[in-house]
Amino acid sequence: MNGLFTATFVAALISAGITAGMPLLLAALGETVSERSGVLNVGLEGMMLVGAYTGFLGALYLHSSWLGFLTGMLGGLVASVVMVVFCVRLGLDQIVVGIALLLVAEGTTSVLQRAQFGTTYPRLDAIPTLHIPLLADLPVVGPSLFSQPVVVYLSLVLVGVLHWFLRSTSLGLDLLAAGAKPQALDAAGGSVAGTRSGAVLVAGAMAGLAGAYLSIVAAGIFVPFMTHGLGFIAIVIAMLARGRAVWVLLGSLLFGMAVSVSTALQLVGVEVPQDVVNMLPFVAVLVALVLFARRAYLPAALGVPYRRGTR
Repeated sequence: MNGLFTATFVAALISAGITAGMPLLLAALGETVSERSGVLNVGLEGMMLVGAYTGFLGALYLHSSWLGFLTGMLGGLVASVVMVVFCVRLGLDQIVVGIALLLVAEGTTSVLQRAQFGTTYPRLDAIPTLHIPLLADLPVVGPSLFSQPVVVYLSLVLVGVLHWFLRSTSLGLDLLAAGAKPQALDAAGGSVAGTRSGAVLVAGAMAGLAGAYLSIVAAGIFVPFMTHGLGFIAIVIAMLARGRAVWVLLGSLLFGMAVSVSTALQLVGVEVPQDVVNMLPFVAVLVALVLFARRAYLPAALGVPYRRGTR
């Protein structure tokens, strides 16, 4: 225990927290857009799995991590069409459809992986990192924060873009209206179905990118069921963030550190039982819910199908 809170431990915790937190960040940003429009995207984890599988295949066969990220986004986008058709267009229960989507994604990706690779698990080469001069040389935090893959920095830029989009654009206001008062959006000449459909598609693409990051960057491999509940944690983060992209970033990094604390402990010689390691993220979720759930913002029409002419 003497190695705790040393420079090695702190640096390892920050670095591992960023690696584990990026999939949560990307998925939670997409879920934020979906929830703002009134769609609770319970199928988020299924979209992440599809994105992880298609992204891994894209990076493996096209020999490019960027093309892998693109194919991952396309995979998540295609999976989100299920939510658009059944929940937005047909008005079916969002929770039931989301769970069904998750189960189908788990089974399909597992079967396809086994059919394609059998018992082998091909690995991808590590992707290069961007070393920011001077900043990366800072003690303790420098290598952890400023020597990361380019996609990490682009994800941070995306936080600022989403913050601006939700608060300063007419489309962002349409999203807010679709989730809080869809009748008002309809009366003003906007399309509730179109707004919600676009939001779900964005959430699917973001979840697919999150899954691709998980398989290409974080793991370098695709393993069936590899998301391990990250999609549900991303939903919780989006709810607790109350529609604020910056809070999504902070929550994702904190949960990422909770997921990866065992890695940092092993680097300083502290062994933690695997059962405790697996339990930590969900304990963090429960603690966060107890502390902040009462102040969480949920749109008034979240999870409620909209039918024109109804109140």
